[in-house]
Amino acid sequence: MNRQAQACVMILLGGAVLRVSVTDIYLRYVKEGLRPFLIAASLLLIATAVMTLWYELRPAPPSTDAEPAGEVPDAGQEHGEDAHGHHEPRVAWLLILPVLGLLLVAPPALGSYAAGQAGTALTSEQDYDYPPLPAGDPARTTVFDYAARALFDKGRSIGDRRVQLTGFITPGPGGQPILARMILSCCAADSRPVKLGLTGDVPAGLANDTWVQATGRYSGRVTRDPVNGEEIPYLDVESWQQVTAPTDPYE
Repeated sequence: MNRQAQACVMILLGGAVLRVSVTDIYLRYVKEGLRPFLIAASLLLIATAVMTLWYELRPAPPSTDAEPAGEVPDAGQEHGEDAHGHHEPRVAWLLILPVLGLLLVAPPALGSYAAGQAGTALTSEQDYDYPPLPAGDPARTTVFDYAARALFDKGRSIGDRRVQLTGFITPGPGGQPILARMILSCCAADSRPVKLGLTGDVPAGLANDTWVQATGRYSGRVTRDPVNGEEIPYLDVESWQQVTAPTDPYE
């Protein structure tokens, strides 16, 4: 792959990253605060590629040495060899496939399959803060926040208040539906699930990865995650409704 082809691939890659960054699709891969860095990186790639193309395609300066008459072009150059006689590997063009995939197909956010392969992110080795719940009835909070309060604070900071959580359905221990949400520190590669068992009015007949908004109260019931053996708290569901997936699927 010569420099012109490399520059074209860089333009495609930079364009793909820029397209993802200026839409909400980037939230499927990284945290919201990383958008400026993605845009800057994509523009840098495009600028570098354009400069490379300009350098490669600019008119060559006139040569002072006349080429001997009747000189035959090197056979290796006719067959795609470089100045050292090495063939340019055609397999290098495969690098364009993931770029085209990013341009043409937007992979979905991590969901029930990823949650089933990883253990719950809540571990007893971590420290958590329990500020007052948001105002309102029910109090809207995150799956992570409720799970931490229920598991390590034993529900004391929740009391008898109702909470409202949004997450997706995934199979839990024994195949029963549980509520889950993926959390991440930087990008989807380091994401981990927070899992929440459900009692009371448990959502039934829903496919995996269905997003629901559940309203309920603290439950002291816990179970064990079969993946890593950590405890999974429960929510006593009073009502629930199916909702569309949020723009930012991660917490």
